[in-house]
Amino acid sequence: MSAALVYALTGAALFVFGVAGLMLQPHLLRKILAFNVMGSGVFLVLVGLGQRAGIPDPVPQAMVLTGIVVAIAATALALALARQLLDLQGEMRLPEEELDKDRLDV
Repeated sequence: MSAALVYALTGAALFVFGVAGLMLQPHLLRKILAFNVMGSGVFLVLVGLGQRAGIPDPVPQAMVLTGIVVAIAATALALALARQLLDLQGEMRLPEEELDKDRLDV
């Protein structure tokens, strides 16, 4: 088993764990962390599969570096919004919407 395949499989597992955390965790900070785990999994898959005949391809590596910068900025924005939600509501949970019967009758 090559190192690239190990990176790709580990990245896929991280992505699945991130999706599970995003769906199952009600706490907003844990959702943000799960989203970061998903992003790390995608980065590992790109690095793992971005090789040609054992030689690393610089294009996927550049995409991963750009993605890391974007992920840091998105995380900072999400944390700032979560902090505002904490100040407004006093808890770090998203408000639950109640289903309207009018919206269900289509």
